[in-house]
Amino acid sequence: MMGREHIRAILTLDQAAVIGLYDPDPRSIARANAEFLARAVPEPITYPDLDALANDPAVDAILICSPNFTHRTVFDQLKHSAKAIFLEKPMATTLDDALYLAEQSHRYPAPIQVGMQYRFKSQYQLALSAIGRGDVGAVHMISLCEYRPAFLPKVNEWNKFASDSGGTLVEKCCHYFDLLNRIAASLPKTVFATGGRAVNFLDFSHEGRSADIDDHALVIIDYENGVRAQFALNMFSEQLFEELMVGGQRGMLRTTESASFTPGRSSSATISVEVTGHDAYGGVDCRFPDDIEQGGHYGSTLFEHDRFTEQLTGNNNDAATCVEGLWAIIVATMAQQSMTTGAVVDVSNSLQARGIDAYQAHLLPFNEKQGDQCLD
Repeated sequence: MMGREHIRAILTLDQAAVIGLYDPDPRSIARANAEFLARAVPEPITYPDLDALANDPAVDAILICSPNFTHRTVFDQLKHSAKAIFLEKPMATTLDDALYLAEQSHRYPAPIQVGMQYRFKSQYQLALSAIGRGDVGAVHMISLCEYRPAFLPKVNEWNKFASDSGGTLVEKCCHYFDLLNRIAASLPKTVFATGGRAVNFLDFSHEGRSADIDDHALVIIDYENGVRAQFALNMFSEQLFEELMVGGQRGMLRTTESASFTPGRSSSATISVEVTGHDAYGGVDCRFPDDIEQGGHYGSTLFEHDRFTEQLTGNNNDAATCVEGLWAIIVATMAQQSMTTGAVVDVSNSLQARGIDAYQAHLLPFNEKQGDQCLD
């Protein structure tokens, strides 16, 4: 499904051509080729295996859009190509694999971009710009929530099982932990979470396996610089609603998004900056135009691809890195741990107990060069 969204984005932007596809499931290949047929574009090559894809000299970049639990294996089969890689989120399902990929990216000869497209939603780009300019002053508190329907069907229903997806807070919420980390501009110190399974897939099974995926959670994060953040997830809502609130020394920033999985229902996105004299004090409609919004994930996928194209030409930008992906997964994993134990998790102590040293200089996101770009 995400592979098809990326195909549509590539065809829409016309900045690159799709040379070929590989997927072990012929049904997925058929669905992908239907995207080209719908736009009267010739079908690309279907490779017999990953080696054929990696070794094709016509290919400059590879998009890995396979199920979460396959990401490291697929990367290892492609890394000898030294070609640029776009790696869908979450980049791994375990901390060991996330650390491995972050380490690999440090010495990989080409860009590796992680698919954190939520940071390119209209309201979050404007929020990050306003916070970066200091519009609300020093940030002290962050609140973020998502209300949405249940997980959608996937091949072999892999997203209904924590061992395949990494768990709901890794699979679904790494986007949001990425945003919280960026806004806090600090490393997480402690994480507390509560949540579980209440409504979705309680009696669901596939090929003898019973679903074990969580459908709601509340997460509290204390950052090393004193910023405090909270995140709320509800996956048994009929429609989609997101809200971000950032409390700063000078005032409050707030964004909202309302959207629908039902065809024909329009979405909305707003941002307000409650600081005296600010142009957006009363709220501003910041929804993308229809032609952009239809590009996937309410338009953010198009901007994500635009960033990837820029990286291929050697321009650094605000696309998500494997190091940022690692720290999003660290927060998510600590939240999953807290949900299981019922206790506050000290991030540093927990990483040390797992034998993971994520505090090396090249693994700290704020040591990476960020060429942040903002929407007008």
